[in-house]
Order: sequence, then C-alpha cells, then structure tokens
Amino acid sequence: MVSAAQGKPSSRVLITGGGGYVGSALTPRLLAAGYEVVVYDMMYFGTDHFPKGNPKLTLIEGDIRDTATFRRACEGVWAVIHLACISNDPSFELDESLSKTINYDCFEPMVVAAKAAGVRRFIYASTSSVYGVSDAPEVTEDHPLVPITLYNKYKGMCEPLLFKHQADDFTCVTVRPSTVCGYAPRLRLDLTVNILTSHAITNRKITVFGGEQMRPNLHIDDMCDLYELLLTLPGEKIAGQTFNAGYRNMKVGDIAEVVRKVVQEEFPELGPIEIVRTPSNDIRSYHVNSDKIRKAIGFTPKRSVEDAVRDLCRAFRQGLIPSTTDDRYYNVRTMKAVNAR
Repeated sequence: MVSAAQGKPSSRVLITGGGGYVGSALTPRLLAAGYEVVVYDMMYFGTDHFPKGNPKLTLIEGDIRDTATFRRACEGVWAVIHLACISNDPSFELDESLSKTINYDCFEPMVVAAKAAGVRRFIYASTSSVYGVSDAPEVTEDHPLVPITLYNKYKGMCEPLLFKHQADDFTCVTVRPSTVCGYAPRLRLDLTVNILTSHAITNRKITVFGGEQMRPNLHIDDMCDLYELLLTLPGEKIAGQTFNAGYRNMKVGDIAEVVRKVVQEEFPELGPIEIVRTPSNDIRSYHVNSDKIRKAIGFTPKRSVEDAVRDLCRAFRQGLIPSTTDDRYYNVRTMKAVNAR
C-alpha cells in the first residue's frame, strides 16, 4: 500500500495544539499514514498520551504567540494544521485578554511566518459556532457570521486574514467543524455528547440545559479523516475554500435521549437513566448544511452520535477514563490549574 504521505515535497506536518482533544487523535493517525508529525503545543494537558517512542514524532513545547520560535518549528514542514486556541466559550471568558492574544492577535503573524518558512499548505480549524443563532433551515458557508460570543467572533475574524495570503505555492483552507464528540487519548468531558455520556454513566442522571437548541455534531474519527483528506487533495481543489463539516444536526434534548438509550444498552446494570431538564442561557442554535464539502471533495462522515456514545462507553468499561473529576478532562479547570497566561 502506498502511504498517503508519499509523493509530497515533504511529508512533515506541524499540528498546533496537537496536545489537545482533536490533536491527540489526529497525531497517531498521521503517524500511521507515514507522515512525520511535529506537535507544537503549550502542553497544558501533559504529554503522557503521545506515542513518544515513534521516531517520526517531534514534540515542541511552544507558544503560538512566539512567532520566531514558531517559524523555526516550520522549517522543513510541508503543511500546518492549526488547531491551537483557547477553545469554547467558557474557556475564552476565563481570561478574555489572554484568549484574544491566542485566538486572534497572533494568527496572521503565524500565517506569515509559516509561509516565509516554506510551508505549502495551511489548514485552519474555525468553528461552526461562528453562525451564532440562526433560524435558517439550512446554514451554508455563505450564511452571515453572527457571533454572539468573543470566542466565535475571533474565530470568524481570522478566516479572511488567512485568505489574504493564499498563493499558488501556499494553499489556504478553512474548516468550520461541528461540535466534535467521541473518545480520544486526551479526552474532553466539557462537550455536549461527551459530558452527557459521562453523567449518564457516573450519576445515572442526565441534566439537559434547555434542550431545544439545535446543534451539529461530528465524530472525532471523522474529524481526523477530514484533516487527513485535506493533506492529500490537490491544492486547486481546496485553495481559498471554506467548508462546513458536520454529520447530523440534533436538538440537545434529542442527544440526551440517544445517550440514555445507548448507556442503558451498554451498562444494563446501571438501571434506568433519568433525564432532567433545566433552563439555559446558552441560546446558540443553528442547522448546519455540509453539502458543499461532500460535493467539492467527497467528504462524507461515516460515524454517528450513537457511535460516539458507544466509543465512550467502551472507554469507560476498559478503564481508560479512571476519574471523571480529573481536571485534564475540562479546559477551564486545566487553564486555572496551570495558571495559563
């Protein structure tokens, strides 16, 4: 079998934020595909989950705001996958000044540094939350960005900054992923599907805040499939493009019902799982359309929310999640514990 990494000017890929949730699943995936992987990360969540014995893996404890160090890390790199950010609204609001410097102020200098270092492809992970609240039946990539928090405001503001630097020898592409779910080596239990599953197993009760909000979801393995695909496609197919990436739009209340069903099947010894509804001030709601990415590059997610819940159940059963109270599973707690600044 020919490796996906073969035939590139270089098979070296740098992942900013590679120590985070998605990065912890993507890094071993790319290594297995034959890529050399450079993880550039502050390592807030430690390094124990990395396959450190792999000679194709390089770990750099670095700050993306340190443009000079980032540029040196990009030497010999063919593609950058930019995942690093202060992720999600509660984390951003913990220290808005810090978050702005990481999520926005340093972004264009990073892009410029990568291009100057000879990087040929820059893949930016934006977010579907840039749409804020929309009652449109289908939210496509052309839908106005109506951010309702600083997190999704700055995520959206970075997109045009990236495309300013699009060139024949520097392919730029933006992905607006749905809420990612499922098990990863550096797990997050502060995301909708994951936290509902954790509560169902540990408390035998699911608390739903609101419930009518519409949220798009994407299995973490599908997210990794997409990044791997974006590394293999000809530049002209993706240059200057923005893609929604989601599997299914579901109401939060319906997600809870799926979680209850699967957990009761996987852990019958727990007995009935209770669902409790409570009011919420989180009004984000949007029905994301992902037709463009399917038609343009043939990307179709293969895994469902139910699959993500089953994966999490298996991880619990196998002892891979020893304590749901550990700070490392929660971004805000970890940022406080490490005194991020």
